[in-house]
Amino acid sequence: MLFDTESLKEVLAQKESWTREELAKLLAESPERQKRFSSISDQEIPRLCTPDDCGSLDYLEHLGFPGRYPYTRGVQPSMYRGRLWTMRQFAGFGTPEDTNQRYRYLLSQGQTGLSVAFHYPTLMGYDSDHPRSRGEVGKCGVAVDSLRDMEVIFDRIPLDKVTTSMTINGPAGILLAMYIVVAEKQGVTPDRIGGTIQNDILKEYIAQKSWIFPPRPSMRIITDILAYCTRHVPRWNTISISGYHIREAGATAAQELAFTIADGIGYVQAGVDAGLDVDAFAPRLSFFFNAHADFFEEIAKYRAARRLWARIMRERFGARKEASWKLRFHTQTAGCSLTAQQPMNNVVRTTLQALSAVLGGTQSLHTNSMDETLALPTEASVTVALRTQQIIAEESGVTNTIDPLGGSYFVEWLTDEMEKQAQKYIDKIDQMGGIVRAIELGFPQREIGDAAYHYQQQVEKREKIIVGVNKYAMREEIPIPILKIDEEVERRQVENLKEVKRKRDQAAVKKELEKIEKAARSNENLMERFVDAVRVYCTLGEIIGVLRGVFGEHRDPGML
Repeated sequence: MLFDTESLKEVLAQKESWTREELAKLLAESPERQKRFSSISDQEIPRLCTPDDCGSLDYLEHLGFPGRYPYTRGVQPSMYRGRLWTMRQFAGFGTPEDTNQRYRYLLSQGQTGLSVAFHYPTLMGYDSDHPRSRGEVGKCGVAVDSLRDMEVIFDRIPLDKVTTSMTINGPAGILLAMYIVVAEKQGVTPDRIGGTIQNDILKEYIAQKSWIFPPRPSMRIITDILAYCTRHVPRWNTISISGYHIREAGATAAQELAFTIADGIGYVQAGVDAGLDVDAFAPRLSFFFNAHADFFEEIAKYRAARRLWARIMRERFGARKEASWKLRFHTQTAGCSLTAQQPMNNVVRTTLQALSAVLGGTQSLHTNSMDETLALPTEASVTVALRTQQIIAEESGVTNTIDPLGGSYFVEWLTDEMEKQAQKYIDKIDQMGGIVRAIELGFPQREIGDAAYHYQQQVEKREKIIVGVNKYAMREEIPIPILKIDEEVERRQVENLKEVKRKRDQAAVKKELEKIEKAARSNENLMERFVDAVRVYCTLGEIIGVLRGVFGEHRDPGML
């Protein structure tokens, strides 16, 4: 226990006395600003937290020490005193040449990891010359059609010295295969490359909606990736289980935590059901959370996530390795919190959100640029976003001690509340038959939709304030430069794709695509086939086209 029973009784007695006397007198003369105080998720916040609010917590059971179960205070014993988080700015636009130039600039400015944003046709499994790609090529990310594009993106970037995160889901295995082959061409073997593919298809059905195949064949592809990387690419994070997009869709902090952990449970169970040893693949699972606007709520969410996952892995799945218990996560500041009105305010928002991620113990971080609600970021704005992280790391002093908010009565109370709320959702999903069945029934989708609607009502009633939008608005806006993608990008990308198709060995392409179809109709590991296919310059769209023919396409049941 954090406090003995007698001490708690005395604190509670003094708290009641203070409430009756000093506080009541003041409130009679000067009422509080509002009748009810709540977080951005509408979690009611107590006026004052004291030891009696968290006195039932046992230090060793609920908090412990950094690097020791249940990891509430961090997954590494020394945290940022030993090594800072990876500064991984999400980037990618236009042609592969454009993106390579931006990557080399960011690395020269002190960025410590790469993160690839793909354009929408790549996310959906279409090549740049497909009719559905028209008008979208290079607009919201970089165009990748074949191995040639991946070779250009990472030209003069040593893949044994940087780690790369790729935000890709339905076609994740194909993009990873391209990355593996590019590394081989640099003389870097698969066991020496490190990074992450998002590869989290469940959250697509819940929130982001960039799916290709139905849930069950998609889960089969993921277990193939787990098995392949366990054998051949041991340093690769095979899934980045992503609450970020769940939160962007309007979820509360507790919903983000609950549905993300439930997705994680689904992936681990799928791996176990496929015959994989949980301790062989679980250490390479990572997580991806949102850093939203409510400072303390976010910190509590990260601390609760570590504790919750550690218990699930040890008690539910019987994992024996400590590495399987540790929840490692990347954070991105909240894109949905950025405003087109008074965009300079977004610098302040992002700074506070990034600080909450650091105080919550993140392993890597992306800070949004102030102009991202208007367009892809300019070089100047992305530099400010990177400098934001560097100032937090080098000037703020928050990295000097581990979990500096640990032991705060409010933070510990809120962490406990966050865990309890998330566990209720997880229990309900278990009763439905697991997360895949819950998604098929539309449960997470409805819960998020209701939460988003409730928040919007609060904004419109000015119960929740957005500075510059529903309070402190300005009639005249100060314009800022924004990045525009030239229409010439699409023509150049399509021409490059035509050249690849003209020069490659067509017989080899046909043979590898036939092997993929055969593997998809059997139990053969698809990742092995993907690697062989991209090596002979089969395109992303061609491979996905074969898989569509076998697995079909997912259609949203529209149950909201």
